[in-house]
Amino acid sequence: MTQAPTTTMTGDSHGSYPSYLIGFVLAVILTVASFAAVMSHALSPGMALAALTVLAVVQIVVHLVFFLHMNTSTEQSWNLMCFIFAAASVIVIIGGTIFIMHDTAINMMSR
Repeated sequence: MTQAPTTTMTGDSHGSYPSYLIGFVLAVILTVASFAAVMSHALSPGMALAALTVLAVVQIVVHLVFFLHMNTSTEQSWNLMCFIFAAASVIVIIGGTIFIMHDTAINMMSR
């Protein structure tokens, strides 16, 4: 049996073995770095949280680029716009929820 080509109707590629391997290695390195930042107890709790946040954002970018193949090309513009809209919606919902919970705690529960 022959393997089907990995192109879509527009002709763009879905990635290659080396790009998946690079993405996997970067994801493993970032995961190990996250565990090391917490388990070594070398950082204060605030610095550990900041390190985890930075490593998480970098890992999200690695996954988006290497596994979901998101980039700024014209073929990916709709996918990128949908992702940005979804991310903005999640940020607004989570930020609004945190704001409401904090405001409620300040105004009602601290009396």
